[in-house]
Amino acid sequence: VERTVTSVHIPSDDMKGRLIGRQGRNIQALEAALGIDIIIDDTPETIILSGYNPVRREVGRRAIEQLLKDGRVHPARIEECVNKATADVESSLKEFGEKAALEIGATGLHPEVVRLMGSLRYRTSYTQNQWEHALEVGFLVGEMAAELKLNVRDAKRAGWLHDIGKAVSHEVEGGHAVIGADILKKYGEKDHIIHAVRAHHDDVKPE
Repeated sequence: VERTVTSVHIPSDDMKGRLIGRQGRNIQALEAALGIDIIIDDTPETIILSGYNPVRREVGRRAIEQLLKDGRVHPARIEECVNKATADVESSLKEFGEKAALEIGATGLHPEVVRLMGSLRYRTSYTQNQWEHALEVGFLVGEMAAELKLNVRDAKRAGWLHDIGKAVSHEVEGGHAVIGADILKKYGEKDHIIHAVRAHHDDVKPE
């Protein structure tokens, strides 16, 4: 469930009517601006944001919370709140990506790779937060490389980047290992790092 829906608490059920608007104009404007479905039903003080893109759901959560906070809900205000929430979330993606890169010791990354790694903060797989999972794998692979007297820096980098494909796997056909390797190739990553990412689910034979 965590992969496709986000719950938003609302202070009172009276706000549901405002969010829907006359003849549904507000909810239609929200769904069009966000690109996700908004479910308003009988669940007390809760609305549901539904969609495969976790970043869009986070934008929706922030935009709706801002609308509820100031109480003005109409199409023009909706557009303002969505634009602000989008800018705020984009900034947070960069910050989360930069923080993780700093922790893992990865330098020389393309800004889009940093952004995609930051977006894993809003992605869950098998109940585990993917941003935290990527860091944990990076550190574990680094420990293994140290024991084996291999290049620790490159091992940590490959381990950290291994699931980057999950950042866009809801938008692109194929397995996340192959998708991730293609992303890294596009943005100029080293060949042996790309290979490690592509091979981590045996889509190609590991070397």
